Amino acid sequence: MPESKHRTEIDDNIVLENRWFFGLAGLFFLVAGFLLLQINTGDDIFFFSERRSAFGDLFFRWFTKMGEAWIYFPVLFYLLFQRYRYAIVIPMIGLTVTCFSYAFKAFFGQDRPMAFLSKQGLFDLVQTVQGVELHSGATSFPSGHTTSAFALFTFVALCLPYKRAVAALLFAIAFLTGISRIYLVQHFLKDVYAGAILGLFIGMVFYVVQERWDTTRRPWLDMSLTDYRS
Repeated sequence: MPESKHRTEIDDNIVLENRWFFGLAGLFFLVAGFLLLQINTGDDIFFFSERRSAFGDLFFRWFTKMGEAWIYFPVLFYLLFQRYRYAIVIPMIGLTVTCFSYAFKAFFGQDRPMAFLSKQGLFDLVQTVQGVELHSGATSFPSGHTTSAFALFTFVALCLPYKRAVAALLFAIAFLTGISRIYLVQHFLKDVYAGAILGLFIGMVFYVVQERWDTTRRPWLDMSLTDYRS
């Protein structure tokens, strides 16, 4: 089979075999994109500020951790029981997310919600979440937590064979991580939107890359820790 044809089949299969995940992602981008055209910067912050609850505070403070570095370790460990090449990619995803996030934040230099609303004289109207330290620099765009969550869980969703319930669960984790950044007054919707697109792209690219590795010369790449069970 010609290499170009093989690559095309891989790319087509990614979408077809993961239509649940990409369908949910597409719905999110459609709805969020429409909202971005309708609201002003800061409206998203005030929307959640007016709907604070003890449960919501606890829920989103926990969910925001799904976009932090620690989550990569249990995911890597789990993928060691699937295929080694999946696990090898996880640190690469983390490094890429970090590099892209810092680069884009430095390039765009957009204010965090605290800084933006303070300049507008509106921050005193925001009800913040107790115990959350707010960032106030020009590092808002895009959301690094959202980029990380979408990159990691997109990659995992593409790797796993169970495409419906698991795909919905993994998308929900990434989605709620992004929403948590708005709820916790760390980012605007536009930051989350951009982070989701960037993360989805990173996750897809690394999945395609590892699918094209030559496992005929390195068959151990397709092995896992389950192969050593007696």
